[in-house]
Amino acid sequence: MAIKEILKFQDKTLKRVSRKVDKLDKETKNLIRDLKDTLNNVEGIGLAAPQIGDLKRIIYIDLKNGMNPILLINPIIVCKIGKEKSREGCLSYPGYEGIVIRPRRVIVKGTNEIGKEVTYEARGLLAKAFCHEIDHLDGILYIDKAKKIYKIKE
Repeated sequence: MAIKEILKFQDKTLKRVSRKVDKLDKETKNLIRDLKDTLNNVEGIGLAAPQIGDLKRIIYIDLKNGMNPILLINPIIVCKIGKEKSREGCLSYPGYEGIVIRPRRVIVKGTNEIGKEVTYEARGLLAKAFCHEIDHLDGILYIDKAKKIYKIKE
């Protein structure tokens, strides 16, 4: 559909809680295409619908490591296991990274783009990406959780 502008951290939309998606209609399918097109056009691994201005509970993750990309509608984290501290960045806060504590492993449930309920057990980078993107759906940015934030050196 279209490559959308990614909202920056100052935009109040990013601090709002997203609405549950009740049906997989044409509008939702267009939003899914916009998420994919936008993420495929930038150097990032995840994008949530609020980051392109749509307060719907949809995330798209593409680790760009050969694993199939993941699109989830109404995702929820049903289990968090362990904790680890690591660097994290965000397309809505470009040029910076922060140190954030996230679960080591998560189990996430949601609906895929054809309406089927799916479950993922994730660890490492994928677990962090799920947590980061789901936080966006709740109006939380990684900078709200970061222990330290620093400018990325060119």
